Order: sequence, then structure tokens, then C-alpha cells
Amino acid sequence: MIALHHKKEAFLKHCEGFKGYSSLTISSYDESITQMIQYADIESIGEEIHINLIPLRLKISVLKAKTIARKLSAVRSFVKYLRDQGMTVFLKADESIKVPKTLPKPVSHDHILSALSQAPMMERLAILMLYTMGLRISELAMLRTAAVGEQWCRVMGKGSKERDVPVLAYVYEAINQYKAQMGEGEFLFESNGVKLSENSLRYSIMKVFKEVGLHVTPHQLRHAYATELLNNNARIADVSELLGHSSMATTQIYTKLGNALKMDHYLKSHPLCHKTEDKEC
Repeated sequence: MIALHHKKEAFLKHCEGFKGYSSLTISSYDESITQMIQYADIESIGEEIHINLIPLRLKISVLKAKTIARKLSAVRSFVKYLRDQGMTVFLKADESIKVPKTLPKPVSHDHILSALSQAPMMERLAILMLYTMGLRISELAMLRTAAVGEQWCRVMGKGSKERDVPVLAYVYEAINQYKAQMGEGEFLFESNGVKLSENSLRYSIMKVFKEVGLHVTPHQLRHAYATELLNNNARIADVSELLGHSSMATTQIYTKLGNALKMDHYLKSHPLCHKTEDKEC
């Protein structure tokens, strides 16, 4: 048990430092693996470690399917890390459970404009950048001032993967106005020379939307960014790259939001749906 606790700490540092996972993901992994160590049946047989997850699954069975799946996924990642370190680990009862797929919930353009119209300078800039650049809140918090150019911004994404995203002219102007008033530090969003945390930025953004009667998370602004691009004929490959998705399959979920637009394109594109002298489709 004690050895696994030590291994857990090393694994979390690996996820944070090498893979670049966000603080929320690290916290979630920490909680899930701690529960596994506490409730699973763990037995050492020589150099082998046998982990039976049945007691853990019974303990967490009252949770939502999505939460259970997330916890089991964290445990599998931890076990894979142990195996990569040369340990012999056998995992029992780690079968996946079916999780109903849910579509992203983007916030409407009009609602975003409503929030922007009365947001303070810092919050306004944060909302603008999330909505026009498709950033994750972790990427926004880690954004260095030097990475923001007049037309492009270099973003450090998941797994320390870098990507370039466009910067609109009026967003760049808003950035310059913000720096002129707040001062320029190493990170774009700082307070008294200290980088603002993800939680601090998230709270500030959600507070702005709450004041106009809406519950909106920073990630919904990222959803809105992707949805608006795809609904206005952006190529899915380009959107996937702009979002920093490792697989285009992740981006394709947004295409399900545009069924009405697909029908409209179909009616305009299929030859039998074109207007003729006699009839129209």
C-alpha cells in the first residue's frame, strides 16, 4: 500500500510535468487512485501486484456512469504507468461501462455578447480569447505574454503540444489595452506579479455570466467557438487543428449539432432538389 502511495505521487508528477495535464485532471486522478488504493483488494505475490477492483466498484456503484467510467480510466492510466516502470501488475474487474454520449452545450452568440457588454476589462478579455481562439481554461491561464502576436498566438496544449491559433485584430487591440492598464508580466493574466490560477479565471468568467442570468463555463465558450466555425462551413480538419484535438473523431461530435445546417446544404446541393421549370424539391 505504502509503495503504491509513493508510486501515485510519482505518477501525478509525471502527468503534470511530462504530459501537461491540467490541475483539475491531476486532482481527479489523485482522488480516483487514492480511492482505488483504499478500497480495492490489492495483494503482493512475489514481484507481482494483483489488484481486484470489485470492492472499489461496489463502493462507487451509486455514482453516475460517467463518473465511474472516469475513475476507472484514471486507475487504468495509473496501472499502465506502473507497467511502463517495469512493474508486473494484474488488474481484475476493470471492464468498461457504457456511458450515454452527450453533445456539447455551446452558449449562444447573443448571450456571449450580452456578457461582454458589461464585463470588466480582465473578464472581457478572457471571454473574448476563449470564444475567438477556442482555448481551454488551462491554456488561457498558462498563456505567456510573449506568445501572443499581432496575428497568431502560440498555445501550449495538452501533452505539451504547441499549436498556433489566429488572433483577431480587435482582440489583439483589447490585449494591448489590457496590458497598458494592468502592466505586462510573464503571463498574460497575473495579479501582483503572480499568474492567475485556472480556478480564479474560471470563477471570474462564470461570475460575469451569472450577472446576466446564465450558468456558463469557460469550456462552453470553447464549444461555442467550434460550433460557430463548423456551422459556417469551416473545414473540420482545420477546426480540429485549431482546437488541439489529437484525433479528428473528437471534433466530429460538434458536427452533430448542425443537423439543420446539413439538411439545408443537402437541399441546395442535390440535383433532384434544384428548382426546375416544372417543380422544386
